[in-house]
Amino acid sequence: MTTFLEFEKPIAELEGKMEELRHMSDIGDIKIADELSKLQVRINKSLKQIYTKLSPWQTVMVARHPERPHCVDYISALITEFTPLAGDRAFAEDHAIIGGLGRFRGRSVVILGHEKGKDTETRVKHNFGMARPEGYRKAQRLMKLAEQFCLPIITLVDTPGAYPGIGAEERGQAEAIANSIKVCLGLQVPIVSVVIGEGGSGGAIAIAAANRVLMLENAIYSVISPEGCASILWRSADYAKEAADALKMTAKDLLRLGVIDSIIPEPLGAAHRNRDDTIKRVGDGIDKALGEIDELESTTLISQRRERFVKLGNDALTS
Repeated sequence: MTTFLEFEKPIAELEGKMEELRHMSDIGDIKIADELSKLQVRINKSLKQIYTKLSPWQTVMVARHPERPHCVDYISALITEFTPLAGDRAFAEDHAIIGGLGRFRGRSVVILGHEKGKDTETRVKHNFGMARPEGYRKAQRLMKLAEQFCLPIITLVDTPGAYPGIGAEERGQAEAIANSIKVCLGLQVPIVSVVIGEGGSGGAIAIAAANRVLMLENAIYSVISPEGCASILWRSADYAKEAADALKMTAKDLLRLGVIDSIIPEPLGAAHRNRDDTIKRVGDGIDKALGEIDELESTTLISQRRERFVKLGNDALTS
């Protein structure tokens, strides 16, 4: 059953009418197939009108939609001969970050990303995509493995942020994130990152300090969630909509600011309405990005990543 967002009520009503018609037979001169076709045209028109004018807060809602494709869906569809690798070789396995070896369109790669889970059981297992220190240390291990065997790296970002629990802090959450960023910046192999849903704070950038950063059209990427920002600035999460406007967290804003390199358009009505097409588009985007950096020298790859952040810092100081 489709989950409709608050601003999608007109579409929900039209799709409800379509469902009723599908269970009916032709009545006199009224042809059910013709009526269904007319309704579909109205639905497509409504989707286009709504999704071309999304506010930042509405984009947040779309990015968090439970039916968007998750990391496991992309790996299943895009990676053949996938061999999952687990554990940080220091403390434990963290299911919030999954990864391993496989083939992407014929080439050997290492792929890793945040996994939120799709139902109560899997969300608890994957801790809603919020990684602990051992998750980031596992990510470092996989990235170093890729470097050892000269394999390109693909990362898929979808997290509200790193897990802020006491145990995670005691085991060095900040250090694990910082070292993960450091490993990313120093890799001698190409790395392409895609923000597929939420890109929350250091928990996201820990695996996204890449040569090419792509972002789905209705994904978000920010230093803090709108609710967290509102709680700090206005002492109330009720101002999350205002915070979303101020954070400049949408793909269009981030492309303009130079935080990302390109936007991957989503199908009509966003990723959750056509998961297969979305996954294919992401695959095409990754393929193109890898093609652009495949032949670069290791020194160029490293300087390219570092220059991105230096430029962001300089732009912030001069703006």
